Amino acid sequence: MKSSENGGAGTLSIGALAARFGLATHVLRHWETMGLLHPGRDAGGRRRYGADDLTRVATILILKEAGLALNTIGSLSATVDRTARYKILRPVAEELRSRIAAAQTSLELIEGGLNCEYEDVTQCPNYRRLIAERVGPEVRPESQ
Repeated sequence: MKSSENGGAGTLSIGALAARFGLATHVLRHWETMGLLHPGRDAGGRRRYGADDLTRVATILILKEAGLALNTIGSLSATVDRTARYKILRPVAEELRSRIAAAQTSLELIEGGLNCEYEDVTQCPNYRRLIAERVGPEVRPESQ
């Protein structure tokens, strides 16, 4: 980091940090109010971000991209206990597996439509199989 862009002493201003990650400054302020960031302050009270803060912002962004909510990221960062980490991440992993399964089913339907030789996609074997799975067993009329 150059002193001219960061105000000296190996730190960044909030604007410089935000620009580095393509974020708005209000995002960093929000993360600070949530307890995710703890920037130092200069003599004038302005936020100053060091190397640890850069790592923290990168970590938050990676975890958000993985689908974690900010409150989950906060809980995760507040613990070093493996059991607590497991309790936090297990439901997130289960939800992600569910979304992956749904996306895989959607991809199968779309690829089946792309590869189907029938003019009417509803006649394609893959489509009919998925419909049959959704409908379930046939309902038999009640005896009177």
